[in-house]
Amino acid sequence: MSRTIAISDEAYKLLKRSKLPGESFSSVITRSLRKGKLSEIVGSGTISRADWEDAMESLLTAEAISSKKLRGVS
Repeated sequence: MSRTIAISDEAYKLLKRSKLPGESFSSVITRSLRKGKLSEIVGSGTISRADWEDAMESLLTAEAISSKKLRGVS
């Protein structure tokens, strides 16, 4: 079964960057959410926005490097 959801342009760009070749957006979301409990990811209020943004930047950089390696791009 499929569902249609509305997401922001920023969320779409993040999903698209996280997407591996041949992977569906549903798989990207599932893979991302399986990394931790939703309560650990959203609304915990345990880190500042600046720390969160730094962590996200590091994560996206690492994910881009991994994606390039998986695709065989140097």
